[in-house]
Amino acid sequence: MAGTLILESIVVLLALPVVSVVGGGLSGASTAYLVGVAVVLILMAGVQGKPWALKANIGIQFVLVAGAFIHVTVGFIGVLFVVVWVLIAYLKAEVKRRQDRGLLPGQQPPSTD
Repeated sequence: MAGTLILESIVVLLALPVVSVVGGGLSGASTAYLVGVAVVLILMAGVQGKPWALKANIGIQFVLVAGAFIHVTVGFIGVLFVVVWVLIAYLKAEVKRRQDRGLLPGQQPPSTD
């Protein structure tokens, strides 16, 4: 999950040239917003061991979706990463479910063939 946050921060920073060329140009507020979100994502990568981390990761995505007021591409990045984080949450829950039932390959007894 930390790697996904680092990747996401890179993608957010790559939105800076897009907004400056395609949008109405970068203002101080839009630059501060994009750089601020990227910094928060990087800082969040350091707290992924906490039990609340996944919920916080999904929550910060809605801050990024709200960036559509800066430019529609920023909102698109937010929507894309909402899908990524929902998939991560689903996969984490599925692994936990299988672990609780003893269905993971590492939990199976060795074959006697």
